[in-house]
Amino acid sequence: MAQSPQIGKHARTGSRNRARRVAGIGAFACLLAGLLAVSAGEARAQGGTDVFKVSGVEVDATAETVAKARDRALPEGQRKALNRLFDRIILAADRPRLGPVPYATMTQLVRDFEVRSEKTSSVRYLAVLDVRFKPDSVRELLRSRNVGFAETRSRPVLVLPVYESAGAYSLWGTPNPWRDVWAALPQADGLVPLLRPRGDVNDVAIISAEQAVRGDAQRIATIARQYGAAEALVVIAGFRQGAAGEAGQPGQSDLQVTMRRMGVGTAPAVRSESFALRPGEDENAALTRAAGAIASQIQEEWKRNNRLQFGASSELTATVPISSLSDWLGIKRRLGDVAFIRESDLLYLSRNEAWLRIRYLGNEEQLTLALRQKDIALERGPTSWILRRAGRRGTLAPRPGPAPAPVGGGAEVAPVTPTPPSIGGSGRTGAGRPTAPPPGAVGNPAPGPAPSIPPPPNASGLP
Repeated sequence: MAQSPQIGKHARTGSRNRARRVAGIGAFACLLAGLLAVSAGEARAQGGTDVFKVSGVEVDATAETVAKARDRALPEGQRKALNRLFDRIILAADRPRLGPVPYATMTQLVRDFEVRSEKTSSVRYLAVLDVRFKPDSVRELLRSRNVGFAETRSRPVLVLPVYESAGAYSLWGTPNPWRDVWAALPQADGLVPLLRPRGDVNDVAIISAEQAVRGDAQRIATIARQYGAAEALVVIAGFRQGAAGEAGQPGQSDLQVTMRRMGVGTAPAVRSESFALRPGEDENAALTRAAGAIASQIQEEWKRNNRLQFGASSELTATVPISSLSDWLGIKRRLGDVAFIRESDLLYLSRNEAWLRIRYLGNEEQLTLALRQKDIALERGPTSWILRRAGRRGTLAPRPGPAPAPVGGGAEVAPVTPTPPSIGGSGRTGAGRPTAPPPGAVGNPAPGPAPSIPPPPNASGLP
């Protein structure tokens, strides 16, 4: 029976539409496959290297001619930048193990540098340098000398200095010498950005000294968000007169400092420290010394808790709920910036979720903390780990727990509680690698709407 031209036209149109649909899904899958082929190591090479850039290095050299002064200043500036980088990522106690770095070795570590604010005379050269170092070369040098290091940046911490005198508290009022010395501290060059409040009318309206001392979580969270901080550190300082000595001699004055850290994490909520006045030291000098010591402690504790452990590696498998291509690519890019992650392999991908196998250094607690700095939450689900973009910021709260560790991150995330066994280690059980992707996942495009994809049985290796 002959087919009518109209029916034939509809049939051809339907075939073309199906072909376009299949081609579109195939192109989408190919695009995703290409974008996902980038490993975590390659992503780190492309971005996330700001830790290895040292900015604002001032140089000033004098010689017989300005050309000779410049030739002297630039290597000196690169040396100063390298020392600042080492101070940033290496514990102070480990610096002696590093030893001297010869000039020839130093030049191999420098990727490039930029010269700003150049000023010259006939015999003098002044400038400001921004120096970028090669991350892999620096890591190789430190590992060859058995020096541990950290390269995970914390999210910012807002410092609220409260001064106590004669039972009264001052945060924004005058006098507050404690806030003055914090404001005068050099800008933090470490892995933990420390922010100081301006003390303007907005700050005064948000929180008072008494509310800061009480630990008003809602108001502290509000002012932290004003500054883009993930946490707030309330530091309360006041002088205490010691007991009278013999013959009625006045007792020694001590500076008492109480630190209340507010944020999401597991460190203790409150810690106190005492600073005895040194002979000939006035109160302002003691306050300055205490502020510098506390700022240094924050940096050192962060480095200690985030040192890369190259001798200990693990892996886990996690589901990643996604809502769009841009959502997934954003997560993938952030994972590439996490120093603890050595590799992240895509196991399969659908329109609603992805499965990743992540190989990482250290333990799950360190990985969770490092991911939190990138606004990614690692949570334990019923059968596997779940990796997702952190949602809206939660209310800051005092943090209970055993170890004093500065913890970044202010997003609403759930800490991992029981520690499950890692895949590939002694705790591996079950099927291991997931089965082949179902229709609609990358690698097997199919026309029509993608079906619901159940998770692979026990793919995570968790019991």
